[in-house]
Amino acid sequence: MWLLLGLIAIVATIINLYMYKTGKDYKLAMAMGLSFTALTLCAEHSLVSDWVKGEDWSALMDVVPTMEKAVWFLTIVSILLNIVPMLLELKGKK
Repeated sequence: MWLLLGLIAIVATIINLYMYKTGKDYKLAMAMGLSFTALTLCAEHSLVSDWVKGEDWSALMDVVPTMEKAVWFLTIVSILLNIVPMLLELKGKK
């Protein structure tokens, strides 16, 4: 599930940037990109929770340390890419 939500977040972010570039209203796409990023994080947390409930310690030890870095990086990139149009718009008004 997290993979599907992550792909939707990426597509929404690309649509956000495209809509800004073409001069269209991008705010809904921005909200969708950020929302699907949040849902991806929730789905990832649910997966880890299932591993804890199932006491699958090997999965936790293998995946969680690497995923921690990836989740932080991808979340920061998603936030930055989704707010770039808004920041550029504010800069252009000055």
